[in-house]
Amino acid sequence: MPKKPQKKQSSLPSKLNPFRWLMRHWWRLLIIIAAVIAAYGVYLDAQIVKQFSGNKWQVPAQIFARPMHLELKQEITIKEIVEELELLGYRKVRHADDTGEYQLKATGVRIQRRAFHFPHGQESEISVDITLANGRISSLRNLKNNRALDEIYLEPWLVTRLMSSGREDRMLVNLKGVPPSLIKALVLVEDKDFYQHYGIAPLSILRALIANVSAGRAVQGGSTLTQQLVKNLFLTNEKSLVRKAKEALMALIIDARYSKDEIIEAYLNEVFLGQNGNTGVHGFGLASLFYFDRPIAELNVSEIATLVGIIKGPSYYNPRRHPERVTERRNLVLRILFENNELQRSEYEYAINQPLNLASGASLKSGKHPAFMNLVRRELKTVLADPNMRESGLKVFTTLDSVAQRKAEEAVIAGVAAQQKRMKLTQLQSAMVVTDIKSGEVRSIVGDANPQYQGFNRALDAKRAIGSLIKPTIYLTALERAAQYNLATPLTDEAIKLKSTYGKMWEPKNADKKFRGQVTLVDALTQSLNVPTVNLGMEVGLDDIASTIRRLGVNEPIDIYPAMTLGAVNFSPMQVNQMYQTIANNGRYIPLHAVTAVLSPKDKPLWKFSATSEQRADLKATYLLNYALHKVTREGTAKQIRKTFGDINMAGKTGTTDDYRDSWFSGFDNNILVTTWMGKDNNEPINLSGATGAMQLFIGYQKLQQPKSLVRRYPKGLGIAHFDEESGALSRPGCANTISVPAILDALPPVPKTCNEEVRGPLKKSLWERLFGN
Repeated sequence: MPKKPQKKQSSLPSKLNPFRWLMRHWWRLLIIIAAVIAAYGVYLDAQIVKQFSGNKWQVPAQIFARPMHLELKQEITIKEIVEELELLGYRKVRHADDTGEYQLKATGVRIQRRAFHFPHGQESEISVDITLANGRISSLRNLKNNRALDEIYLEPWLVTRLMSSGREDRMLVNLKGVPPSLIKALVLVEDKDFYQHYGIAPLSILRALIANVSAGRAVQGGSTLTQQLVKNLFLTNEKSLVRKAKEALMALIIDARYSKDEIIEAYLNEVFLGQNGNTGVHGFGLASLFYFDRPIAELNVSEIATLVGIIKGPSYYNPRRHPERVTERRNLVLRILFENNELQRSEYEYAINQPLNLASGASLKSGKHPAFMNLVRRELKTVLADPNMRESGLKVFTTLDSVAQRKAEEAVIAGVAAQQKRMKLTQLQSAMVVTDIKSGEVRSIVGDANPQYQGFNRALDAKRAIGSLIKPTIYLTALERAAQYNLATPLTDEAIKLKSTYGKMWEPKNADKKFRGQVTLVDALTQSLNVPTVNLGMEVGLDDIASTIRRLGVNEPIDIYPAMTLGAVNFSPMQVNQMYQTIANNGRYIPLHAVTAVLSPKDKPLWKFSATSEQRADLKATYLLNYALHKVTREGTAKQIRKTFGDINMAGKTGTTDDYRDSWFSGFDNNILVTTWMGKDNNEPINLSGATGAMQLFIGYQKLQQPKSLVRRYPKGLGIAHFDEESGALSRPGCANTISVPAILDALPPVPKTCNEEVRGPLKKSLWERLFGN
């Protein structure tokens, strides 16, 4: 019987042959690979949805200056309006027809104001005609409907952006706010088949591969806009097949899940377009401001082509470093637009002959106005308790007057340099605080002789003896006792000795070392006499003076002893400004503040300043005090102000401390209050009085401004009264040896019927009555 043939046993090498295994199980392998890819795709999809559908970027908080408010009868000049427009990047033209333009007229200015979401709500673009007459706004007219307006706001200047821990900065845009020519240029130059492919373009990759092989180097890219977006949002710059495959898969997922409009909008906000110091400039919204200092909606086709051209290599095509390269690249983008019938020949020829017209980039410079921003950050810590809220794309509206801030910085730099040269000083320091009298809004702060220094902020934190700046609080305390004190009350000016701290004897003297025997209350303040002030302070009581200081808004602990009457108390310039703000505001206190409102990234109100003013000092007594402070600038220690500004009325007070260590001045016109300080950090004497030092900063600042003449109406119950110069007793008009000053009439005794048994007629109206009376 024949034997059955035995099966030939496979050799071990054949069993281990992977190719045979693959041939036999290829379909299983495909299923496994497909399952792995599908699982990985689900994983990637979850990653994409988490970031792409949520907040893709951590956008810095935007810090805005105050919007300029223009209203009928407002006292303002064309120069002041134009300065604001120039700061905001408005373009001066012959005929203002497009948004962001203005034209000057013989009697005013025409503005094509931009749309903006203010804290009080959204306002659309508007064409407005502003007419001025006699230094005031006489009419505001909406040119679109020819209707008269009562008021209008200019959009606020973007001061800075509070960066998070990252090194990316961007300003988000949406497709509705982007010029159509930008989308066309972007697609034609970077991804012509964007609206046809599904996230990747194999033919483009093949063409790029052939071109690169032929050239022997990378001359052409094959990535679609979607792939570029994936790389920027999710991946690194690693050059590997694995990374490229992951990029392609994610691009397919994004294209399947999101619309083309969503993808291109994300690209517009993500693309890297340059470097601002150590911070990357991402997105067209921010790049438009960085390179051209204008919103993207206002860019012309030449400027749009410049931005699109930069995409290929933001460093290589840096327009500030390599303008010739960028111009060539821009012209290539314009030619592509022309060849694809997106530009007429005349438009193309005009565009390629335009200069780059780059802005300086200073508008996005970080670290601007550090002293003011220091105050903003402090207030935000109390306004917004959650630290993350401070860096999540909020819109923070502040009180900063950007033009005034620049002028304050300029005045401090020039003033300190002049004093150091004149007095042969070194390391002289300074601070300045400028506030709006009625609102308590801080307009500008300088915290160092170098205004860009970001360290110790002397305006907020340097607490120094204030010298004679304390004197108005003493006189106000007295004048509030109207039955006992008035401006004509005689004060003793003779040598005195007082027991001061630790039982030591204190002998105050006047600055000129002279004694006058007796002076009126108003003259004692006008001439800043020390001895009469000390006598008055001891009469009204040191505790009451400290109480007045607290009522005026300063909560600093005060040591109660006689030397406090001459300013032996330590306050910061900000605290001094708060004290004088209440005085200048007719006794009405309102907290000084730098932040007015906070909006969410979607313009929802989160917080708004809501403090109301309080009448902290008697209205009539404050008026009398301001009368005296006005005299200080006319004939007293600050009379240089009258010599400098002529008929522009101001008020103020000089302050000097022992051994001339500190020089102070607080002064105000009709609208703003300015407090200035000069000294040395080591407390060495600087040999500058309040008038020769700090007041010169005030004068320098007001010279750069358009100061408004001080006007204060008589409160009810106030009038001109006449007093005997010697005794201070009430007298009749026309009597000899009398002085005429404002007084609280119902606190005075009856007017005498005669003087020296002789009846005289009324005096002529005084200068004060003519300027400020009824």
